[in-house]
Amino acid sequence: MLVSDTRTDLSMMLDAYDHPAILMTSDYEIVATNRIYRERFGELDPARGQRCYQVSHGYDVPCDQAGEDCPLAAARASGHKERVLHIHQTPRGREHVDVELVPVADVHGEHRYYVELLKPVEHASPRIDDNEMVGATPAFNRMVEKITRVGPTEAAVLLSGESGTGKEMAALAVHRASPRRDHALVTLECSGLSETLFESELFGHVKGAFTGATQNKPGLVEAANGGTLFLDEVGDIPQALQVKLLRLIETGSYRPVGSTELRRADFRLICATHKPLYSLVKQGEFRQDLYHRINVFPIHLPSLRERVDDIPLLAKAILRRMDGSHRYVLTDSAIRCLQEPLWRGNIRELKNLLQRALVLADTPVVNDDVIQRSLALDHDEVAHERPGPADISAADNTVLPDLKTHEQDYLRHLM
Repeated sequence: MLVSDTRTDLSMMLDAYDHPAILMTSDYEIVATNRIYRERFGELDPARGQRCYQVSHGYDVPCDQAGEDCPLAAARASGHKERVLHIHQTPRGREHVDVELVPVADVHGEHRYYVELLKPVEHASPRIDDNEMVGATPAFNRMVEKITRVGPTEAAVLLSGESGTGKEMAALAVHRASPRRDHALVTLECSGLSETLFESELFGHVKGAFTGATQNKPGLVEAANGGTLFLDEVGDIPQALQVKLLRLIETGSYRPVGSTELRRADFRLICATHKPLYSLVKQGEFRQDLYHRINVFPIHLPSLRERVDDIPLLAKAILRRMDGSHRYVLTDSAIRCLQEPLWRGNIRELKNLLQRALVLADTPVVNDDVIQRSLALDHDEVAHERPGPADISAADNTVLPDLKTHEQDYLRHLM
């Protein structure tokens, strides 16, 4: 047992860290905390125990025996620094925390003590929140951990995942976690743009460059100088322009449309796509050299089907953001209904359905009946689109296989 004066000396040594820090033994006992830790998490409560897993999680056993990664166990095995993302119990509720564990060697090279640095994650929350990404499932936490790691770097990030999984919000989280956070995050939606319009939007143009160019217009690359450039649906960039984008990434230089002046820009690149880019590379539809330039650090965004247990938290957070008065509440039966659909449109589809539920709700209580009626509107739309007997008889026989497929999809949707 350490005496009081020794604990005080150790606490003062920990004050050199600019994050909450604790010093603990190899058997998880906390022997000292720094000032920032005490300000953020409070003084240790002897009634809760003095071991890290008791204080941070309320567990009776170490994290690796409770189904989570344990940085202390990993550091003991490796002998060097380990890092993991955890959800801790704090005075403000549950919070994502980036945990970094550093072994402290004595004169004999033995690791008797470990310093644990706790860096709060500001871009995600395991509880209802108005601003951050919300979730607590393993799939969500893996994504958050990657964002936390890559955010402070300059590495190009490629966000992949189905449509509606929140790639734009993830790009914003990467930007906010970076040293460029005080500069702009500039977004270009690449889907549906012609070659001329894409080049003009990205690089800008000078007066007289083409019909309708009545004045000089700066491009988004210039607007992103010092900040972050986010190219959404990068898989839709025309092949003829992929080489120009590659040159921009490699040299940081570009020319506005109609200009001979070479300009330079300093930005961090984030791209997103729902398409299988590597398959496009193999098919010759996407440049391999460009693919490797933008795919420095890939992050997969899980579908809603991969994080069903996050739906109660997500639904309540979305409803709170939609309802400025915070009057509407979801019943447990409504939550259970929301966990049944497949959510092919992911979070975007969930948002649409909750917006519909607010329209159909006669009271601030959104129950399972309101959710079922909201879902039924989609069923009505599908039924309305089904061809009738007259349409079938007038159509070519090739319609029949399509109709059969349509009816099978409809029945699966009802089930």
